[in-house]
This record gives sequence, C-alpha cells and structure tokens, in this order.
Amino acid sequence: MTITPTISPLVLKAARAPKAELHIHIEGSLEPELIFALAQRNHVELAYASIEALRAAYAFTDLQSFLDIYYAGASVLLTEQDFYDMTMAYCERALADNVVHTEIFFDPQTHTERGVPIETVVAGIDRALADAEKRGLTSKLILCFLRHLSEADALATFDAALPLFARYPRMIGVGLDSSERGHPPSKFERVFAKARAQGLKLVAHAGEEGPPAYIYEALDLLKVDRVDHGVRSIEDKALVTRLADTRVALTVCPLSNLKLCVFDDMTKHTLKKLLDEGVAVTVNSDDPAYFGGYVNENFSAIITALQLDDQEVYTILRNSFEASFVTPEERAALIAKLDRYWSGAVA
Repeated sequence: MTITPTISPLVLKAARAPKAELHIHIEGSLEPELIFALAQRNHVELAYASIEALRAAYAFTDLQSFLDIYYAGASVLLTEQDFYDMTMAYCERALADNVVHTEIFFDPQTHTERGVPIETVVAGIDRALADAEKRGLTSKLILCFLRHLSEADALATFDAALPLFARYPRMIGVGLDSSERGHPPSKFERVFAKARAQGLKLVAHAGEEGPPAYIYEALDLLKVDRVDHGVRSIEDKALVTRLADTRVALTVCPLSNLKLCVFDDMTKHTLKKLLDEGVAVTVNSDDPAYFGGYVNENFSAIITALQLDDQEVYTILRNSFEASFVTPEERAALIAKLDRYWSGAVA
C-alpha cells in the first residue's frame, strides 16, 4: 500500500496564496532537460553524458562548487530564443506557484564573455516576461554584476548596458552576486554610485557565506534598497535592530541555504528568529533548478521545519509585496489581493 504524505493546511494555504518572488537568478532556473535541449539545438558539447548525470552532479559543498556547474549550464545560452525559452519555463513554474509578481536577476557577464551581446540576453528575457504578463505575472529585471570579476569589468558592463535601461522599462536596477568570500561589497562602490546616480534600484548579495560586515558595507557603501540573503545578520544584534527599524528587506532562500551548506539542517535556519525580531524577511527560490525547489517548495520547507504559524506566513507573504519595486498603487492592489485570499474571501 502506498502512503501519500499529508500536506499541512498551512503549507497548502501558502502554496495557493498570491506572492512575489524577489530573488531568482534566471540562469539558475535552467533545468537539466532544457540544458540538453538547448545544447543539441546550438551544437554545444556538454561535459555530462546524460540529464541524469548532470543532475547527479548537483551535490554542492559550498557556493563555489555550485557556481562551477551553474556557469557550465549557462554555456548553452546563445540566441535570443534561448533566453526566451529559459525565461518562459521559469514563468510557467512561477504561475503554477501563484507568483503574481517577480523581480528577476540576470548575469550579463556570464554571456558577454562568451560573445553573446547584452541586448540578445535582455531581448529574449523581456519578450518572455511580456508574454507572461498577459497571463497575470508582472515583473521587473535586475542586472547583476559578478563579484569574482573586477570592478573595472562591472563598470564596463554597466556602461554597455546603460542604453538598455531606457529601451526596456522592466530593467529597473542592478545587483551583485556570485562568489561572496573575498569579494566584499566595497569592491563595487563606484559602479553602484553610478547606478544610483541614474535613479536605479540597488540590491546586493551579502551575509550568505560572508560575515555581517558585508551587510554593513552593502547598506552603508552601496546604499542598497534590499539585501539578498542576509541570513548571517543574526550574528550582530545591532544590525538586526537596524534592519528591523529601517525595514530593509532580506530576500531569503531557504533551500539554497541548505543545499550550499549555510545551514546543515533546516531547523537551524535563522529566518524565524529574524522574523521574530521584526526584520522584513521574504522567501524565494534563488536557483531553483539546482537547489531542489521553486518558491512553494521553499515555503513548505520552512513552514514545516520552523513550525511557522498562520500570522508568520502571512507576514512573509506581505513582506514580499512591501519589498517589491512597484508603484505604491500596485503595491496596495497586491496586498489587497493577498488579504482577500488570506481572510478566505476568495478561493
């Protein structure tokens, strides 16, 4: 006899709730099946003999061991249609998870170093997002700099991308990702100043593997609007108080943290402690193709492991809208939609 696992009512309620996803690397949504399909289409030779062999390689010990495979997977992305197909595949999963707004990261340097123009990348992603918007998924696009490369490279990338911000209104900001250790936010202070001068939104990965000092740098030197990850902020009480008081949101990615050994058990995750301290935490999927789940799987994992209650889950969902880079009117409408659902006014 097959025993079907029981899904808790709160996990189910969260799964069906309207939500925003604010920390998703579009290249990290590239599933092995699509990697192999694009490799065949573009005549790219992969180091793995099969889809199963590639998936079996997803046993990461830290952030760098993941990035090595992540960049290998991205090598199949060459044409505008490739970026469209990748983005549309993510949008289908997001819609299935009742994501109504998403703010997507992309890494142009991953592609330009292979000879793929930035506009090819943006055009494909944006076309898919436009098609998804017709089905109820609104979106923004955030250009991220690779922190293991030089600031000079980031500055050149920003200059090359600058005309695209006017051409593609979904592009509203810049971010900072890739290997955190040894690459503090201060390394990119000048390029973030240039972006800020253009009126762009600013985010940065900090406090995932890096120390709380990196979060301070992101806030004080880069002057970010949101901190991506930020789970190690719990190690500094003054920092936690500051985050809570200023409502600078953290885009937390629980399954990613587990898969990359930031925590060795989900019950040890700091999300609930941060939430209890009044920090505006949100739940996101990061690189879902590699980390074992999209946003609803992340909600299920933390609800179960941390024994979150109804009010706590509602707060996390509401935080996702409050931290979104949307207009006040759009934000109010999104929160009203959540409130109607959460109160049982809609199915």
